[in-house]
Amino acid sequence: MKELSNIKYWIFDLDNTLYSGDTKVFDQVDKKMSKFISNKLNVSIQEAKKIQKNYFHEYNTTLNGMIKNHKIDAKEFLDFVHDVDLNFLKNDEVLERELGKINDKKIIFTNGSRAHAENVTKRIGINKLFDGIFDIVDSDFVPKPAIESYKKLIDKYKIEPQYCILFEDIARNLKPAHQLGMKTVWIKNKEPWAAEFSNESFVNYRIENLNNFLKEINEFREN
Repeated sequence: MKELSNIKYWIFDLDNTLYSGDTKVFDQVDKKMSKFISNKLNVSIQEAKKIQKNYFHEYNTTLNGMIKNHKIDAKEFLDFVHDVDLNFLKNDEVLERELGKINDKKIIFTNGSRAHAENVTKRIGINKLFDGIFDIVDSDFVPKPAIESYKKLIDKYKIEPQYCILFEDIARNLKPAHQLGMKTVWIKNKEPWAAEFSNESFVNYRIENLNNFLKEINEFREN
């Protein structure tokens, strides 16, 4: 914990990071992506899902694949896939308290949309605790883990990477952050593809629970 005492910039992924993947919010987004592709390309849902997954693995996001191969309107895609039911997301008082204790710059770094980040954080009661949201539009639709998007994040918020920590549920997205000098935290989850590379040296911390980890850091910094 001692090496985290000088952190000034706290960067958080959104989906399955600031809320648990067990809530299945992203499952809804996943289904909406398949439906969008099915409608746009006039293919079955089964075929759409294959295209969706192929694009995700080849281009890092489904959206990126759809833009490159089908010249779709990115805003139309983002608005459609993020129109999901968030009513079962509950206010997270522990996360709100622990984030509130961190008096440094806190930023959300997502491959999704700003609107989706705003909706999610409002539902769990932490929307007023962040200094900014860096979304896929801010990165000019170049998604994580392309190092260009991390450099744009750094430039926009004047981040000093050596004093920065990034939290992610997808392990491979931590590699560019580590290369740039950031500390990295992987939040364990049940998705095999998200765990790929999680044992690599560019992952500094592997944690089960974000709230508990933040609480541990805050307690150390208070002493």
